[in-house]
Amino acid sequence: MHEALLEQLTPSQRQAVSHREGPLLVLAGPGSGKTRVITYRIAALIESGVRPYHICAITFTNKAAEEMRQRAVALGASSGAYISTFHSLCVRILRRYAAAADIHPNFSIYDAADQSRCMKEAIKDCNLDSTNFPPARMLDAVSTLKNKLIDADAFTSRAEDFFSRTLAQVYTRYQTLLAERNGLDFDDLLMKAALLLENDASVCAELADRFQYLLIDEYQDTNHAQYRLAKALALRHGNICATGDPDQSIYRWRGADIRNILAFEKDWPQAMVVKLEENFRSTAAILRVADSLIARNANRKAKSLVAVRTDDGKVLVESYEDERAEADTVAGQVDSLLGGGVRAGSVAVFYRVNAMSRALEEAFIRHRVPYQVVRGIEFYNRKEIRDLLAYLKVLANPADEVALMRIINTPARGIGKVTIDHARNHAARHGISLSQALAQADQIAALNKGAQVKLTAFAKMLDAFRRAAAGKVAPLAERVFAESGLEESLQKGGAEGQNALENVSELINAAALYDRQAEEPSLIDWLQQISLFSDTDAYDAASERVALMTLHAAKGLEFDHVFVIGLEDGLLPHERGSASADDLEEERRLFFVGVTRAKTNLRVSYARYRTVRGQCQRTVASPFLFELGTGLTPQEHEEPEDEDDSFGAGRRPERTYRVAVPSAPSRSEPEFAPGQLVRHKIFGLGRVKKFVDMGAGSIVTVQFNTGQTKSLLLQFANLTKV
Repeated sequence: MHEALLEQLTPSQRQAVSHREGPLLVLAGPGSGKTRVITYRIAALIESGVRPYHICAITFTNKAAEEMRQRAVALGASSGAYISTFHSLCVRILRRYAAAADIHPNFSIYDAADQSRCMKEAIKDCNLDSTNFPPARMLDAVSTLKNKLIDADAFTSRAEDFFSRTLAQVYTRYQTLLAERNGLDFDDLLMKAALLLENDASVCAELADRFQYLLIDEYQDTNHAQYRLAKALALRHGNICATGDPDQSIYRWRGADIRNILAFEKDWPQAMVVKLEENFRSTAAILRVADSLIARNANRKAKSLVAVRTDDGKVLVESYEDERAEADTVAGQVDSLLGGGVRAGSVAVFYRVNAMSRALEEAFIRHRVPYQVVRGIEFYNRKEIRDLLAYLKVLANPADEVALMRIINTPARGIGKVTIDHARNHAARHGISLSQALAQADQIAALNKGAQVKLTAFAKMLDAFRRAAAGKVAPLAERVFAESGLEESLQKGGAEGQNALENVSELINAAALYDRQAEEPSLIDWLQQISLFSDTDAYDAASERVALMTLHAAKGLEFDHVFVIGLEDGLLPHERGSASADDLEEERRLFFVGVTRAKTNLRVSYARYRTVRGQCQRTVASPFLFELGTGLTPQEHEEPEDEDDSFGAGRRPERTYRVAVPSAPSRSEPEFAPGQLVRHKIFGLGRVKKFVDMGAGSIVTVQFNTGQTKSLLLQFANLTKV
C-alpha cells in the first residue's frame, strides 16, 4: 500500500491493514477507527494483487455496508469487492443456489408481522390454543432452534417432554406453511445458507474460491448460524479477518454469542491478534467513565481506551423528580445548545425502551426543538405501506399467501370470507396455490356467478401487473397504487387518508432512488432491501434534527452531545436483563455502548419517580451509576454544583455531580450467600439468588416476595440480613 496512506494510520492500525495471509483478530474499542482499518485493508489487499472479486466484507447494517463501500472506493479500491450484511449475503447465496438448497429462487422474505400470521395459522392447524401457546413465544423458541441450526426434523427426533413435542409439531407445521408459500423468515436465511455450505461440498468450494478473503465486522454480534457460515466459507483458505469488541456485544436476546469472538484464537490457533486502543472519538473524561464501567464485566478481553483528543469535555450525572421533569429539562438543555450554535444533528438522547420516547417527544414539541425518533421499521408497519408492499410481494412471489390474503379484498371489492374459503378449499383439493385457484375461479362450483366474476377480475389485474414487473420498481409501484384502487380509497379518507398518501409517496420516492442507484433494478431485489431494513438504517444524519433512539439503535453512531436518560434499576439494567450474571453484563455493555457514542459531552440522568403502566412508582438508581468511577451519588449532594453553559442551561435538575475517578473504596459489607433471607427498605423481604464478589463492586441478586428480581450493587444496596 502507498506509504502516504499508511502514514495516516496508527501503528496498530497499520499492523492490521498490512496483514496478508491467515486469520486475523482485530480487537477494536469504540472510536478506534475500525471501519477505517477494514476499508484500508480492502484497498491494501487489492493493491497487493488480490482481485476485488475475491474479497467479501460483511457487516451488520445496510448503512454500515454502504459507508464501507463508499470509503473503499474513495481509497482507490475498485467497486468489485462484495460488501454486504450477513442476511444479504445469505439471500444472494440462496437465490444463486436455490436448487441445491431445495427452495425456489423467487422466495419471499417474511417480516415479523408475516411470521406472526403464519405462526398463528400453524398453531391453529395443530389444534392448539394460542392462549396456552402464544405465537410470540413459539416464534421465539423456533428462532432459537434455527440460530442453533436445528431444523424441524432434527428437533422432532430429540423432543421428549410435552412442551418439546408440542413445539416440534408447531415448528414442523410452520415450516410447511412457509414452504407452501415460498417464504423464508430471517432465521431461515442464515440457517439454510449455513447448512447448504456445510452439507454441499461443491457449493462450499465454489464460494470459498470466490471469497478468498473474508472480513467480518462486529464479530461479537454473530450468532451460532453466522459463526458456522463464516467458518465454512473460510475453512479452506483460512483468510478470515474478524473485527469487533466483546465489550459491545449487545444482541444476546436475538442470538448473538459473545463466545464467538472470545474463542476466535481457539478456532484459529495461528491467528494474529491486534488491539486498537487509541480512541479518536471521545474526550478523556468520557473514556475514563467508560473504562470504569466496563471493567466490572468478567466476559471480556482486557484493553484500555486511550484518548487521542486533548480537549476538555463533561460527564454529568443528574437526578429528577419524575420522567416529565427529566424530559422537560433535557429538552430545555438541548434548546440552549442549539441556541448557542450547536447543530441539531450533533445531539442525541438515548433510552432503554421505545416507550420512553413519549415524554421526550412531548417536551421537544413544547420547546420547539426539531427531532427525529429513529424507529424506521415502524414506517414499513403502517397499514398503507404494508398494503402496497403486499401487492408487490404477490407479483414477485405468487405463492405468498400471507400477502395475497392481505390484498384480496383491499380495498374492498366485495370478496368476502365465504368466497375466499371456497377458493382455498379448491386450492387444497387440487394441490395448487391460492393464487392459481383464483385464476380458475370459473371452475369453482361452490361459487355463484358474481363471486366468480370478482375473483377472475382480481386475478387478471394481478396478472397484468406481473407482466409489467420487470425493470424499474417506482413506475410499477405507482401503477399498482393507482389501478388497484388503493389510491382512490385513501383519497376518500380525509386528513388521515392524506397522511397515508404522503407516506406512500415517500415509499415510491425510495423506490425511485433505488432505481437510479441499482445497476439492474428488480422488484425482488428492492423488496429484499426493504425486508432487511433496520432501525439504524433509518437514521438520517443530514436531517439536522436531534436524534431520539434506543441504546440498541445507537450502535455504530456518534454525536458531540449525548444524553442517556432513565438510569434506574429495572430500566437500565432492564428487569428482564438482570436475571443472571451474563444478562447483567450485557445490560452493562449496552450502557457502555451509549456512553461511548459521546464525543465531547455526556449527560446521564434518572428520575426518582416514574409512571409505569399508569402507576407512579418510586425508583431505585441504577447500580451502573455507581460504576462510573465515582463514590458519590446524586442524593449525597445538598446543593447542585454550579456549571457553565457549555453543555446547555435551561431548567436545572434537583441534583448534579461531575464524575471523578477516585480509587475504589474497600468493601466492608459482609458477603451474602445464596438462600440468605434479606430485607430492602423499598422492595421488602427477599432471598439471595446469587452473589458476585467483585470487591467494592460486588453484585447481589435478590428475588423479592413481590415477584421482582433485582441485581444490586452491594455497597449501596443497604440490605439487612434477616
